[in-house]
Amino acid sequence: MRLEGKTAVITGGASGMGRATVLRFLAEGANVVIADFNAQTGAETMEMAQAQGHADRARFIKTDVAREADIEAMLKCALDNFGRLDILFNNAGVGGAIGPITEITVEAFDYTFDVLAKSVFLGMKHGARIFQKQGDGGCIINTASIAGLSGDAGPIIYAAAKAAVISLTKGAAVELAQDRIRVNAILPGLIFTPLAHGGKAEKFEHIFTTGQPWPEMGVGDHIAGAALFLATDDARFVTGESLVVDGGLTAAGPELSKRFKQNSGRGAGVVGITKGSTGEAAEVRKL
Repeated sequence: MRLEGKTAVITGGASGMGRATVLRFLAEGANVVIADFNAQTGAETMEMAQAQGHADRARFIKTDVAREADIEAMLKCALDNFGRLDILFNNAGVGGAIGPITEITVEAFDYTFDVLAKSVFLGMKHGARIFQKQGDGGCIINTASIAGLSGDAGPIIYAAAKAAVISLTKGAAVELAQDRIRVNAILPGLIFTPLAHGGKAEKFEHIFTTGQPWPEMGVGDHIAGAALFLATDDARFVTGESLVVDGGLTAAGPELSKRFKQNSGRGAGVVGITKGSTGEAAEVRKL
């Protein structure tokens, strides 16, 4: 088992890409703290861990990743239960603000950046402190997105926040290298998760299957595999990198506004905030 004896904290770990990574890391021998805003899906994920015989190595803690006190609490959970921290996966996310830039509210902008970008800053800030105190290095993985690479691969504020994550990853990798703390980002493409399809799996399954050159849809396990690589010694000389996992989508050119008009600022006819798999309802109105 490639992560035996390691302890990981995974935000957004109760669904989608995070849940897939939780289960993969547990199967590879890691202790895992599942940090998520949604307590219901958190309980479901714990049940899955128990069904696979890993309940003794898994813990759930309800976490608002935009609150510094919650970030500190989730990391303390790892230390209190497993004695150390080896891997921090800042993965929590929401769709956030949607609609044309002329209609998006400051509140929607702030919410999106709080969950997607400030949370990564807070995770790295407090995770790095623990790694420095332990004195034997560490691994930080941040979920960015191909949306952060261009102007038409996601809603405009979401894309800007993900671009910020890419930049934060590079800067932190340089700063923390002297402490042997590796910092990398994963940039998913179209990944078929509850956050992405918004509970309308059947409606969007065809888009996720045919939306990239690779002839199958992206799923959480694809991201879990990338995270596993970055978390192991196989990636011990990899830091400051953005690992794109998108089935060739960016190579072809996303143009996602043509595929997901409801999330675009152009031609969707709606504005508001989507909140992914947090359990909270979206706040969307027609223009």
